[in-house]
Amino acid sequence: MSMSGSQLRAIMREFVDGEVIPAERALDAGGDTAADALKRLQASAKKQGLWALGHPAEIGGGGLPFYEFALVNEIIGRSKYGQLAAGTLSMQDAIMLHRFGSEEQKRRWLVPLVAGDITPSTGMTEPEVAGSDPTLIQATARLDGDEWVVDAHKWFTTGGSTAAFTTVYARTEPDDAKAHRALSAIVVPTGTPGFEVVRVLKTMGSTGGDHCEIRLTGVRVPYENLLGERGGGFAVGQTRLGPGRIFHCMRWLGQAQRAFELMVDRANTRYAHGSLLSQKGEIQRYVAESAAEIHAARLMVLDAAKQFDRDGQARIQISMVKFWAAQMLHNVIDRAIQVHGALGVTDDTPLEGMYREARFARIYDGPDEVHRMVVARRLLADPTRAPWLEDGLDD
Repeated sequence: MSMSGSQLRAIMREFVDGEVIPAERALDAGGDTAADALKRLQASAKKQGLWALGHPAEIGGGGLPFYEFALVNEIIGRSKYGQLAAGTLSMQDAIMLHRFGSEEQKRRWLVPLVAGDITPSTGMTEPEVAGSDPTLIQATARLDGDEWVVDAHKWFTTGGSTAAFTTVYARTEPDDAKAHRALSAIVVPTGTPGFEVVRVLKTMGSTGGDHCEIRLTGVRVPYENLLGERGGGFAVGQTRLGPGRIFHCMRWLGQAQRAFELMVDRANTRYAHGSLLSQKGEIQRYVAESAAEIHAARLMVLDAAKQFDRDGQARIQISMVKFWAAQMLHNVIDRAIQVHGALGVTDDTPLEGMYREARFARIYDGPDEVHRMVVARRLLADPTRAPWLEDGLDD
């Protein structure tokens, strides 16, 4: 169905707040209870025209430009299950396959991915080397006839235990190859002999993220499972990671806004030491600073989305907002917990879980330190490239 941007956002807000958030307890339960709840939510999203809105239209998605999707994705991000319910969890991998996949790869993986029939995973980081420096990757893939033989030890392969495939980044080129032309991306079906899920990592007290340690021992896949060109793994990875970083920031806005609303409600209803918390100067400072940080991060996200619509990169903007929004998310949730007092550290509210997830935000898809380094290097080389000198907010 056709609707304006404001109508779409209103319907998405009603869906997330009215259907997804009330289902969070059932989704947390896992097993058949969670599976049934998720099926109902996904069917509802499809019926309301809310499914896969950011995926390109030519592959079955809604075709929203980045800027418009940012406005919708912050609403989806209000719940940690919003992506699953609205069919946007696979967007990074869908964009990657859409750009680099062969027609057969698209038929086999991309079409069911967008439809929500399968889920993806990516094997990049390894426990033995720094995940922030992919030039150190030790996984290998060698050609034996018309097959790749893959040997790899990966971890934080998110969704690896339930995914239909893992895109494995492995060293395929000689030792003297240039560092950024040494890796290739190879699609490995998770049921292939030699593919082992060693464990689902327990992270920050929760296994809900399905972050897997996997081993591939002599795994054989056809040469045609190469994604993109041989030695082009960095380009494939950046195509996936670049938009993925801003997707995170979009969703973090929704998480921060939800935490802010919980903080305000608590301040307006909790009485202590002679007055409501909302009447105390320190709590008013929490509210004001949180509002300012959310607003600043939101403007940065929207600016980065506009720039990405223009050039498909927005490298400075995305790196800048990645570390800024991660810290903002932590700050706002931390203040909300403080206002809730003892209640804030229980699972009677979503805040304690949100807080744990917020700590991840400063590490995954590039730690804060790397993104600050990227911004500083580019601006030290040419300060005229500073985002505030762009005219992005004028058009």
